[in-house]
Amino acid sequence: MTAEHAVYTHGHHESVLRSHRWRTAENSAAHLLPHLRPGMSLLDVGCGPGTITVDLAGRVAPGTTTAVEVTAEALALGRAEAGRRGASGVEFVVSDVHALDFPDDTFDVVHAHQVLQHVGDPVRALREMRRVCRPGGIVAVRDSDYAAFAWFPRLPELDEWMDLYRRVARACGGEPDAGRRLLSWARAAGFTDITATSSTWCFATPEDRAWWGGMWAERVLRSDMARHALSSGAATEDDLRRLSEGWLRWAGDEDGWLSLLHGELVCRV
Repeated sequence: MTAEHAVYTHGHHESVLRSHRWRTAENSAAHLLPHLRPGMSLLDVGCGPGTITVDLAGRVAPGTTTAVEVTAEALALGRAEAGRRGASGVEFVVSDVHALDFPDDTFDVVHAHQVLQHVGDPVRALREMRRVCRPGGIVAVRDSDYAAFAWFPRLPELDEWMDLYRRVARACGGEPDAGRRLLSWARAAGFTDITATSSTWCFATPEDRAWWGGMWAERVLRSDMARHALSSGAATEDDLRRLSEGWLRWAGDEDGWLSLLHGELVCRV
């Protein structure tokens, strides 16, 4: 998500995009939705494939929405989603969250979903988000907390996957347990009016398990996470195949259950 001191752990393999395109404003930004109203100007930082962006744009229309990504290639994913859904009033800009290319006090709302866990300096990123937000406006963020994920049955392959992912993410310059740190980062960035909450995604039906488990079974083998793990020596191809098979075992277990915790903030500027 950012060019400074960090490499995006996941990359943009189709298996990654499959999960990111599942995200909506309702399942990923519910903490922000009550604060939105028509006519607001909104900045979506690290828009990814744009599904949340387009949803938020509809909430603030006829206000304008600006979506940013750190590369033109990543930004093209969001632009394509906006075009597919016929979204109007959305502008796409290449920019780094550590140094956003916008004047002070530009937006009513600045939003970032699953971004701060991947950046080199999350406090600096939050300061930038605060800088471009107008007085009285809102900065809203949401990030996973991997160490707080819970699942059943407790398969050893999933324990190994968790350990490997956290090591690879930190080697890439990120912080996979970002959710619990958001409040401390926001306070360090100068925010004082902060509402901190948490929410979960839960996958427990046969259909949900097949989708999520199958997606991660492929990501473990094909995504940039796999490439980073192999190139760094953190895992072998045999290791990754074993973890992939573990995800499929979990998905096929009728008792399978998985809950993913996220930290959330709504900060008044």
